Amino acid sequence: MKMNTCLLWFNGLLLAISSIGGPLLLRLYFIHGGKRIWLSSCLETAGFPVLFLPLLLAYFLKRRGLIKGDEEEKPSKLFTITRPLFIASAGIGLITGLDDYLYTYGVSLLPISTATIIMSTHLAFTAGFALVMVKQKFTSFSVNAVVLLTVGAILLGLHSNGDRPANESTKDYYLGFLITIAASVFNGLMLPLVELMYMKSKQVITYSLVIELQIVISAFATLFCTVGMIVDNDFKVIPREGREYGLGEVNYYVVLVSSAIMWQMYFVGTVGVIFCSTSLLAGVIAVVVLPLTEILSVVFYHESFKAEKGIALFLSLWGFISYFWGELKGSRKAKKQISELEQDSSNSP
Repeated sequence: MKMNTCLLWFNGLLLAISSIGGPLLLRLYFIHGGKRIWLSSCLETAGFPVLFLPLLLAYFLKRRGLIKGDEEEKPSKLFTITRPLFIASAGIGLITGLDDYLYTYGVSLLPISTATIIMSTHLAFTAGFALVMVKQKFTSFSVNAVVLLTVGAILLGLHSNGDRPANESTKDYYLGFLITIAASVFNGLMLPLVELMYMKSKQVITYSLVIELQIVISAFATLFCTVGMIVDNDFKVIPREGREYGLGEVNYYVVLVSSAIMWQMYFVGTVGVIFCSTSLLAGVIAVVVLPLTEILSVVFYHESFKAEKGIALFLSLWGFISYFWGELKGSRKAKKQISELEQDSSNSP
């Protein structure tokens, strides 16, 4: 198996696991007494320091000649990111921080199933932005996948009329809808932005550079949310909230740390999938696990599971298979064309 394929599977697995675990941990924080929006937003990117570990490992391995770097000579510095890429990553980081805040605010007002359903519409926004920004080529299989996944999400949304929390006003409930839709739009914008940054870069994009870019993106997103935490006095409230947390003070901090790690897996998986493939595939993976999130919300949070969720699961799996079948056929066709060209070249005098 080629290295790029291994990286794609690895990052796809990170993205799939975190797309399920991230929302569940975020909801766990809120249902047991957590109320800090900016804190939860900050946790979605605050785990970025762990990325220095694989970055340092790759650097030392290159220095010792155990793996090849971008150039023949051994690397002289840890960071290879150029100024244009740093500026672009910083801009995407600020957008990420805003998106984190909007998403977290929506989850604080809506049941996790409803918020996740609304966020799944980011696939349609990703497809639209990818078409305009990176000239994403659509096949009948990819269009079919987008349609099926979107229909599945809409179908799941049909049961949401009666899931408004008893202690929440109708105004706050619909405010949560609007805020989460806005988060979905920004999420759909960010994926093609990352792909566009890769395409426009005059620097060779390697996986170690992808990790550097994610560090910059997460650092600026964390900075954005940290400013919000300071303004909202979150740092003063955290100790008291921990003492009053429904699962206990120790578990309060366990939830926070676990959430930070899980969300960092999500962002690394996302940029890794885009690096190995396309932003559209990253969107497809994030949406296809939606029914699994719904099932786990039933198991752990005792939410209802209606017929719509079963049908949506079928549609999502159908869409996922459709997308990969199209990719497989395209890959086989490309290999066949290359083989024919090589054969013609060898037969020519």
